[in-house]
Amino acid sequence: MAFHAKHSYARVGCRKVRPMADLIRGEFVDDALNILRYQPNRGARLLEGVIKSALGNAQDPDQNQGEIAHPSQLIVSEVRVDGGPMMKRIRPRARGMAFGIKKRSSHISVTLKAPTS
Repeated sequence: MAFHAKHSYARVGCRKVRPMADLIRGEFVDDALNILRYQPNRGARLLEGVIKSALGNAQDPDQNQGEIAHPSQLIVSEVRVDGGPMMKRIRPRARGMAFGIKKRSSHISVTLKAPTS
């Protein structure tokens, strides 16, 4: 059974989160959380929160027909970081000009599955 969690409109660019997602794809949940714990990036904190949310979904007996999945038995099967909408702002410059600033966001999706034997 697969367990999903998603963080929509995360206020970090998707290019900053994708390297963290590549680090944990295919790892066990315990190992993935340990890897992310020691990464200094803000995207690692957001990704860690999404994994913990998916783990909470896996341990909810109402969602998975009374069975509780143990974290050491789950694998991070899919991590997807898509680009979200941009907030467009302007920065005043000399001689009445303005430069654009794009404040990017992203959608982070995580799927946990039990390994197939």
